[in-house]
Amino acid sequence: MSRHVIRPFEEADLPAAATLLAQRHQEHRKRHPLLPAEYEDEQLALVEVTAVWESEHASGAVLIEGDEVTGYLLAAPKSSPVWGPNVWVEAAGHAVREPEHIRDLYAAAASKWVHDGRIAHYVLVPDDAELVDAWFRLAFGSQHAHAVRPAPDTPLPQQSDLVVRRAAREDVPVLAELDLVLPQHQGLSPVFSAGELPTLEEALTDWEESFDDPDYATFVAEYNGQVIGSSIGCSLEKSSSHSGLARPDNAGFLGFAAVLPSARGLGAGRALGEAVLQWSAETGYTSVVTDWRMTNLLSSRAWPRLGFRQTFHRLHRLIGY
Repeated sequence: MSRHVIRPFEEADLPAAATLLAQRHQEHRKRHPLLPAEYEDEQLALVEVTAVWESEHASGAVLIEGDEVTGYLLAAPKSSPVWGPNVWVEAAGHAVREPEHIRDLYAAAASKWVHDGRIAHYVLVPDDAELVDAWFRLAFGSQHAHAVRPAPDTPLPQQSDLVVRRAAREDVPVLAELDLVLPQHQGLSPVFSAGELPTLEEALTDWEESFDDPDYATFVAEYNGQVIGSSIGCSLEKSSSHSGLARPDNAGFLGFAAVLPSARGLGAGRALGEAVLQWSAETGYTSVVTDWRMTNLLSSRAWPRLGFRQTFHRLHRLIGY
């Protein structure tokens, strides 16, 4: 391994970081051509890196070999208490010529983060096997998946024992009930999510106010005349979790799906996912994105079976425990 120098990231490093990011994204798109092509352009990559650098309390490191920057790492905290005393390396927050060097960069940058009391570390990593492995060898684990697939080009078959249809206002009570199913499920083993659970009253109020919003397409699945599940589709632009390099152009979003626990095993989850896929195609989207918790055993198996291919891994490490 060549000798190198690591020092704190400086504003003057932004152009070199943008070059590395554009190169990383170009390689990433060879595996996932549905990802946005524009970030292969160094000037647009520079916009993304600069946004990370200008985030409040951003900090990081660069790796220099000779007189060339061959790696960088940048992170910034998020204010939401759900994530703990945190720091986030977003999609544009790191790129290296050699995957192993991300370990050296993290070793340099994380010292400040932990000194500042930020012990919950998150990173969004492209599905490059060597890069993911390097992060794993920093004691990070897989927490969340971002994935994409093409919109279907032919109608998808419906299951004969299920009826999937657009939701009607009279479905609001069961839609509110289903709103609680996903967070309740993710509070259980093995997810153990710390997300706040809404009340049924809050869910009812939200549905009453938002049901007619034309930006969202809500579907329900019926079995023996009873609604047992729901799903929601919308433009990916409605999702703040998918932005920049991680936001495919002209994409629909499978933003929510839940099935009553008593009705699982009937194929409703798949049918509801297919409804959003079909709606996306009919709306004119060329791809569909979704995401899931890796420890959610149901969604982490269901969505890959629908053809979703993972593009980014959200990894997590908690220091000191």
